[in-house]
Amino acid sequence: MKRYSKEAINHFTRYTLGDTASFNWLMEHNCRELIITLDAVRDDRKAFVYLMKQKHMVLAAFVNAIWDDEKALQFLLKAKAFEWAAAANIINGDDGAEAFLKKANLEHFVLLAHAIQSRIHEDGDRNIGPIGALKNMLNFKKAFQKAKDEDY
Repeated sequence: MKRYSKEAINHFTRYTLGDTASFNWLMEHNCRELIITLDAVRDDRKAFVYLMKQKHMVLAAFVNAIWDDEKALQFLLKAKAFEWAAAANIINGDDGAEAFLKKANLEHFVLLAHAIQSRIHEDGDRNIGPIGALKNMLNFKKAFQKAKDEDY
């Protein structure tokens, strides 16, 4: 399991909030999988497959734990990736997880969890407005056509 420095997690947090310089830092410091993790959280299936194929199992489990997958959370705990499990729990509304991370001097994971949570809400807001609904309808039509074409 790859361990990330506090600096790497801070850059991941800033990237999650839209900071281009942090994107560049993550790329330059061989932390591309963190960038891809955000894509997977945002429901990019190819990103999740990449995490699995490249054996970034903790990050893949983190993504699933964010979406209330109990088995993924158990995997994180067995792998002793407590910081990732707690961050996922913060996103899912567990105040105790935030207190745990603060007590363990891992507040950078608290900030990451809140940044991801904010991004999820932002994405959700974009999808429920009139423009987002129209885009979703068009994407559905494209997906339906692609599935139809693949059947033949």
